[in-house]
Amino acid sequence: MARELRKTGHGNVFNAMTKATRDLRELSAPSIDPLPEAVRIDGKTCLVTGANSGLGRAAAIELARRGGNMLLACRPGHTGVADEIGRLSGSDAVALIDVDLSDLRSVHRCCDDLQRRGVRIDIALMNAGVMSRRSQKTPQGYEVMFAVHFLANRVMIDRWLQDGVISPARVGGETPRVVFVASDSHRSAAAIDFDRFGSYAQHGMSESMRRYAESKLVLCTFAAELSRRLNPTGNVEVAVHALCPGGVATNIVKEAPRALRPIFNAWLRRFFQSPTEAIGPVVHLCCAPEAGNSTGMYLHMMHRKQVSPDAADPHNGARLWEASEPMVARSGESA
Repeated sequence: MARELRKTGHGNVFNAMTKATRDLRELSAPSIDPLPEAVRIDGKTCLVTGANSGLGRAAAIELARRGGNMLLACRPGHTGVADEIGRLSGSDAVALIDVDLSDLRSVHRCCDDLQRRGVRIDIALMNAGVMSRRSQKTPQGYEVMFAVHFLANRVMIDRWLQDGVISPARVGGETPRVVFVASDSHRSAAAIDFDRFGSYAQHGMSESMRRYAESKLVLCTFAAELSRRLNPTGNVEVAVHALCPGGVATNIVKEAPRALRPIFNAWLRRFFQSPTEAIGPVVHLCCAPEAGNSTGMYLHMMHRKQVSPDAADPHNGARLWEASEPMVARSGESA
């Protein structure tokens, strides 16, 4: 019974915010120190999804400030974000790429563009996320959180590896990195239902956090499996990592009932980290030398942890890979 109760998800926005607040207040001293200013990534090409707001925006500013050549992969309609991030970081190497991760046709167009331009990505920060108040169906018929948190990432990374946009390191060469912004809520999710994997099902606000946690479990399982598949011999050819930034004051409050938004806004300002305060684990995994020489790291804020046993299980990873292969194949048919 205890296991079943633990695996019901956070339930709603209020429960999720309570859990995140408790995590911020109760965690022991960080096991990882902030990365020194002297650690730079001059000349490295960094792509950040969801860079127009929140954690992605703060991370893009910091990576640009440390010398990265930035590609900001954002939904259409954010034309001023590259200029803003360039101004705030002092960098003139910031460019915008339009991509709607909820539409796999847009994902393929973005990949086509990167291939045509001969882009070579050194650091990919897969940050974009969504928490929908109610179920939303994507143009390809998937639930939007499943599509944005997992399937779009799977399709993009498959394309990048096929197209040479990400190239596994050769002996003595620089190791490219793929870093996923996940969530510790994946620990509360029920085991992946592979019989209904990817199937669309309607849900209301009362189930939104449970569905969010489930999509993050899928993401963490994918990250662990990707790390195994790209580094089969033990030599790190592509460093694959994931993190949970902890409670961050972002636009999650828009999914709360309208009458409660002022209360939640005040709560976020009082107890949660700002995006700038929360980017420590992002910067570490994207920039720290140790993160380029290893793979499969998971950080919860600035603490080393392991993903849940379900996410780490190679059997689950193999099943997820096999179950999503037809989805990846179909994604190219409508591109």
